[in-house]
Amino acid sequence: MRVLSGIQPTGRFHWGNYFGAIHQYIELQKNDQAFYFIADLHALTTIREPEVLQGFTNDAAIDLLALGLDPEHATLFRQSDVPEVTELTWLLMTITQMHLLEKCHAFKDKKAKGIAADAGLFTYPVLMAADILLYDSDTVPVGADQIQHIEVTRDLAQRFNSIYKKEVFILPESYVLDQSSKVPGTDGEKMSKSYGNIIEIFTPAKKLRKKIMSIKTDSTPVEDPKDPDQCAVFTLYQLFASKEEQDQLALKYRDGGMGYGEAKQTLYDAMMDYFSDARKKREELEARPDDVEDILKAGAIKARAKGREVLDRAKSACGLIYK
Repeated sequence: MRVLSGIQPTGRFHWGNYFGAIHQYIELQKNDQAFYFIADLHALTTIREPEVLQGFTNDAAIDLLALGLDPEHATLFRQSDVPEVTELTWLLMTITQMHLLEKCHAFKDKKAKGIAADAGLFTYPVLMAADILLYDSDTVPVGADQIQHIEVTRDLAQRFNSIYKKEVFILPESYVLDQSSKVPGTDGEKMSKSYGNIIEIFTPAKKLRKKIMSIKTDSTPVEDPKDPDQCAVFTLYQLFASKEEQDQLALKYRDGGMGYGEAKQTLYDAMMDYFSDARKKREELEARPDDVEDILKAGAIKARAKGREVLDRAKSACGLIYK
């Protein structure tokens, strides 16, 4: 099983990113055939400040390594360090039908909102297909709302293979991530950068505690019983605590006499304990930027070697390998 996934560097990782995807990526790296890239080319559709893009890209690499991505098992690299992906994108563009792209979610959503969608956004799914196909990936971890991207990739791979009458590309399968546990933000809605309600993983401790203390709760008096199942603080606590710890806090909710401030402090303590090792490791990695750069460069060399193999297959099928 060869796993492939990319993460856009459009901001610092938050709890929703981690529990919705990243910790599952870490589990999938154990087969020693995982390719994970920081999708800086994709990010160009939304980030136009070069210093911001570079900062987010560097932070993403450090964060992933701190959270447990192991370069001994998984290949980590920057998307833009593998030029083969843009060359393959053009080959795929030549066989991509317009109507297929017009149906894709990102383009349709922007169009419906009256936002100008540039060619980068319109052809985004083709670059995404190239990302997947370039490494002979057969397994792609995605959320349920991203399955369409894999369907597009399969369509393009099948069309290319059919047109050139060669089995150039492996058809990937979706690995739907377990996102059954909703990760609420500070306002109780789904945690998302677009909602402005995120809690970042590596925020400094004081700022992080202040953010947790700002989580929206109801006005039930301290002395009254409270329903843990209707409280975002308790829902978040469940991500970090054992079953026994969850039961103990739930009992405090139902017995009354505990204010939400105490529950939020309990959440803060549990979270700091959960991410303690990652936070220490991040500090160490941040102090060794050359080591992080070496990991990314080594990953790019490995990714390019595999990518060149697949790209040459595709170019040969098209008649672009001249002898």
